[in-house]
Amino acid sequence: MFREQHKHTVILVLWVVLICCVVVGSLLPAASPVMVAVGRLHINDKVLHFGAYVALSLLPVIGFRDRRRGLIAGLSMFVLGLLLEDGQHFSPGRAVEFGDVIANGAGVSCGVLLAPPIRMLIAIL
Repeated sequence: MFREQHKHTVILVLWVVLICCVVVGSLLPAASPVMVAVGRLHINDKVLHFGAYVALSLLPVIGFRDRRRGLIAGLSMFVLGLLLEDGQHFSPGRAVEFGDVIANGAGVSCGVLLAPPIRMLIAIL
């Protein structure tokens, strides 16, 4: 029993840490050292958005014991993405991009769809 609880706790802690990283990364000014370093990775901005939101939506579906709450939390990550994208309007050097919203939505959709089979796999382990 403790082992199962431990899995859920670790997954949800990882989810909260990822939320914090995405919030900070989304609202930092473009000239900040973190954003300059991310720019040096030469990874397409939309790919970063997609990957982050896959993880943001997948982790709660896996981590919450109640599947319905996990699904709601996972889908709510799209709302987080909308709010953060709107918040970029107030961050120096950043711009609101509709393509980022599309990438976030695609990531949330994929994460929520991938989560149930991964959840079953984790339950078997």
